[in-house]
Amino acid sequence: MEPRTSPEVGGMGHSLKRKEDPRFIRGKGTYVDDVQLPGMLYLDIVRSPYAHAKIVKIDSAKALAVPGVLAVITGQDLAKYNLHWMPTLMSDTQMVLPVEKVMYQAQEVAAVLATSRYAAADGAAVVEVEYDPLPVVVDPHKALEPGAPVLRTDKKDKKDNHIWHWEWGDRAATDRAIAEADVTVKQDIYIPRIHVASIETCGCIAHFDKVNDKLTVWMTTQAPHAIRTVFALVAGHVGLAEHKIRIISPDIGGGFGGKVPVYPGYVIAVAASVLTGKPVKWIEDRMENLQADSFARDYHITAELAARKDGTLTALRIKTLADHGYADAAANPSKFPAGLFHVCTGSYDLKAAHVEVDGAYTNKPPGGIAYRCSFRVTEAVHTIERMTDLMAHQLGMDPAELRMKNFVKPEQFPYKSALGWEYDSGNYAGALQKAMDTIGYAALRREQADKRRRGELMCFGISRFTEIVGAGPSKHFDILGLKMFDSCEMR
Repeated sequence: MEPRTSPEVGGMGHSLKRKEDPRFIRGKGTYVDDVQLPGMLYLDIVRSPYAHAKIVKIDSAKALAVPGVLAVITGQDLAKYNLHWMPTLMSDTQMVLPVEKVMYQAQEVAAVLATSRYAAADGAAVVEVEYDPLPVVVDPHKALEPGAPVLRTDKKDKKDNHIWHWEWGDRAATDRAIAEADVTVKQDIYIPRIHVASIETCGCIAHFDKVNDKLTVWMTTQAPHAIRTVFALVAGHVGLAEHKIRIISPDIGGGFGGKVPVYPGYVIAVAASVLTGKPVKWIEDRMENLQADSFARDYHITAELAARKDGTLTALRIKTLADHGYADAAANPSKFPAGLFHVCTGSYDLKAAHVEVDGAYTNKPPGGIAYRCSFRVTEAVHTIERMTDLMAHQLGMDPAELRMKNFVKPEQFPYKSALGWEYDSGNYAGALQKAMDTIGYAALRREQADKRRRGELMCFGISRFTEIVGAGPSKHFDILGLKMFDSCEMR
């Protein structure tokens, strides 16, 4: 049988026909907020105006007087069932609803359950919370200074705001190569905190079937299996096993990594459904989305690149401080060990490299989500490419010439980088040359020189990336300390 190679089924070099568009064009998509269930209740959340404060008192009397409001749920209520804390994707813990204090502005403080979305919102608007403000730390450098207020007082014997330290590479060889180099460049690079801002905000519908003891959750998630495991770890306190939890991820109005984490609103809705036995819908509004979840980046990077006078790159050293907010809630293995540590040497034949990263708690919402391959491509590539441009400027070389000189050559594959990662194939010089020929690079450089002589500015840059792809079998990824996704239920 001959393999089919028509454009309809082809891979490389073929544009695949999009088959999902017609129903979206006709308005036939099904998003979480489109799902309606009989007897469904609605959830709205009361949020903190303070970045760090003790909760003195929550008065729900006015909210309970609003027509349609059935209950006001607080951290004290969830604590009775041990549902007020939840695990994160990085073996940390995160508040579902706080009992003693809030840790960031817009943090969830209480939830209002009502028969309509509008009644829930009206009720949330009149919940009265008395706060006692505490010192705020939003700079990760200051968070790690001696004497800084310890934010995670819930952690026994925690005496600072340091989360973790990871490093990779040969520190001694890298230090030696940089010390012996003819030329070095050093740069501080700040990648600021950003928000994903997908068209659809986060939300879910939790439906606990008390008769069959099963939980079904329709939700805006990119990681239904991981979410199910987290829900099982939380709901295990009320006897709900993982195999009795089903996560349905319908059409998603944009994810980009922002819908991988487990946000408290999801768990509050699940807890409300488990406790009431009714379906509960929670859909956050745009302001909540912008203030409380889907944050990425916030990395403080110091990089050093070393070279010989002839332009041969010899060593790279990177130190990163990651501001992950008040809880380490992102899937860090995909960003650092499998991301930054792999990608940061780029396509260059560096003989020595050392990378280290530290995480810090601050009074911000949990951050660090892998927005558009965060640190698997973006920050790591930006860092090495920025340093390469700085080195080219320092040496007086054309940026393209410096790159061509230092690319891993085709005959070197399979190639093991200075950080121990194996590259299977590539023709980096050939790819860059083709791109330069296509845009007329030499002519553009001549045009640039002519304009500069006339006092005009013309700028353009070069960048390339090498990315790790393919996560591999689940045995290599022990998120939450568990082997996951090795079995399934056929429906």
